[in-house]
Amino acid sequence: MSTMPPSILTDEDRTYFQRELDSFLPQKVFDAHCHLWSGEDVSWHIKGLPHDVGYREFQTLMQDIHPGRRTCGLFLPTFAHDKKHRLPQANGWMGRQVEGVKDSVGAFFVTPEDDPEWVRQEVKRLKLRGLKCYHTFSSVTPTWEAQIPDYLPERLVKVADQEGLFITLHMVRSRAVADPGNQKWIQHYCKNYPNMKLILAHSARGFQPAHNLEGLHALKGLDNVYFDTSANCEPMAHQAILRIMGHKKLMYGTDLPACHQRGRSVGVGDTFLWLYEETPVWKEKHIAIQPPLIGYEHMRSLKWACWSERLSDSAVEDIFWNNAATLLDIQ
Repeated sequence: MSTMPPSILTDEDRTYFQRELDSFLPQKVFDAHCHLWSGEDVSWHIKGLPHDVGYREFQTLMQDIHPGRRTCGLFLPTFAHDKKHRLPQANGWMGRQVEGVKDSVGAFFVTPEDDPEWVRQEVKRLKLRGLKCYHTFSSVTPTWEAQIPDYLPERLVKVADQEGLFITLHMVRSRAVADPGNQKWIQHYCKNYPNMKLILAHSARGFQPAHNLEGLHALKGLDNVYFDTSANCEPMAHQAILRIMGHKKLMYGTDLPACHQRGRSVGVGDTFLWLYEETPVWKEKHIAIQPPLIGYEHMRSLKWACWSERLSDSAVEDIFWNNAATLLDIQ
């Protein structure tokens, strides 16, 4: 079991939360996009986080982001790209984290080469509730331009449909949901496999919100498409989903460990960039800025989106709890 290091919060962080977020954040939080990991399966270390982050560590760490709130989660397995051979261990470790936990669920990581019947059996054996895929397993070069079937083949979507599983999809390609290929495959999968629930991560990867404004209209009317907000710091990315797709489609997510890092995403031109703590941008003329927690910047962007759309308190509670709890049948 990992030993928890001291909290990463500073006095500036606590002031930020009290000023910007405390009155906005509901008392119950369902984190619909959160990574758990064993230190044996990763080759990086994030300052202030323990070697292993399982269900118990998650509960402790979330008190940095959601102090005093009850938090549950949809957990995604995590491993380093140079440790892809550890994928079976990472999936098994995920199964152990959610064993006996009634208010949270875990996903099974799949690759394009996986046999669908083996995936079905493993998901059942480990008592997991969904699938997670990632573009780095595609054979396309560069993988950032892969089409969805290159890393999420249809035969695995069929298994998710037959078993009633969710799929968390971090789509790629330079224009995200505005890309015609992404639109085509999301429509095809959702229409032909209605019992599968497709969750588009990072507010449809709308780190450049112009892509959401342009592309989300193509997904209107798909009953089984949803969005998690994870780590996206652009208010308009969330607001576009709220206005075009409706607030019942949107679910809050921290993207732990990203929420415990410092910086933010920034839309620019027809793309986006990430500013991290080590990025040399935090001194401007007469001031020096402490890089904020990504988790706080992200939550504030969601607050601004909800305010702009004039959402009621009950609608905000839907985004932070009820939508995910309903989708995943959490009592």
